[in-house]
Amino acid sequence: MHPSRPRLLIATGNPGKVREFRRMLEGAPFDLVTPADIGLSLEVDETGDTYAANATLKAVAYANASGLLSLADDSGIEVDALDGRPGVRSARYGSPGLDDAGRTALLVRELEGVALARRTARYVAVIAIADPNEDAVHLFRGVQEGRIGFEPCGTNGFGYDPVFLVDDSTTQAQLSETAKDEISHRGQALRAAREFLRERYAC
Repeated sequence: MHPSRPRLLIATGNPGKVREFRRMLEGAPFDLVTPADIGLSLEVDETGDTYAANATLKAVAYANASGLLSLADDSGIEVDALDGRPGVRSARYGSPGLDDAGRTALLVRELEGVALARRTARYVAVIAIADPNEDAVHLFRGVQEGRIGFEPCGTNGFGYDPVFLVDDSTTQAQLSETAKDEISHRGQALRAAREFLRERYAC
């Protein structure tokens, strides 16, 4: 931590996202802190019907509660054969008790009998940055195209990564962190957000 630098609140409790944010925001002119770091406990209802709406809800709520510049994201996976589901409900797909593995298994079951060529899908991420001293919210979007595999493979990443095929034989969960950051939806959005932060807030 640098006492002279301002803080940027990473508005999530998801440890996988926190790791990605810390990697991808390296070089931004801030000390990155999480809600736990500053003793903030906040639940934000994701009532929006778009990624941008949900990311904005979270960023604004955390900025207002903390008084800090806050960065939040909303992301999901859209499967064409399922008419775009799970979409904005990706993190809450299926019954309330499901974890990442359970939601991934549900997605695979719903695609039973669907050929690989028709299992096209995409990851979408929207990053929102809210300043407690401003009304404007700045948004950054990333999209990654792929397909849904027939079974989970790989132990890296999180969420639906074990079944998200980046080519015909490799899942997102089989990539190294560096390789994933280069191509992922969140990597794209975070790079754009990092450049904005450097240009807007650099000393």
